[in-house]
Amino acid sequence: MVRTASHRSIRARAAPQSDFTPIAAINTTPLIDMMLVILIMLIVTIPMSTHKVPLDLPAPSPIPDTRPPVHRLAIQASGALLWDGRALPAAALSARLGALQADPELPVLEFDAEAEARYERVDQVFAQIRRAGVTRLGFVGNEGFAAALDRRQGR
Repeated sequence: MVRTASHRSIRARAAPQSDFTPIAAINTTPLIDMMLVILIMLIVTIPMSTHKVPLDLPAPSPIPDTRPPVHRLAIQASGALLWDGRALPAAALSARLGALQADPELPVLEFDAEAEARYERVDQVFAQIRRAGVTRLGFVGNEGFAAALDRRQGR
């Protein structure tokens, strides 16, 4: 009996059921706030997008073909060097690189090593290029390394 009495007292203290009924009206205040923000953004950005600054730009002039000369240094799988397709003795490489660096036309050196060339030989040639002070250096023929790797892995 004590149980029923305490249960009844809890129900009596709780809020009436009518306080928990859902409100059928939609709260339009956030909707109105968002519409005002969007309206203000439009008012601010439209004049900026239509604002133009008149400029007198110079007429384009023809660009002369002033590409620097390009020399290609290739290392074959045997370690032999080729300068622009012609055989180059290893002893003459330093002199050739010095002449390249002294050229006032600032030529570009393209480096092409065969994929089967030994890394030690390529490293020696890189060291000579660095000692000569060559800074305009490009790498060509790199796709050969991917093909050689595929052949070694049996793909």
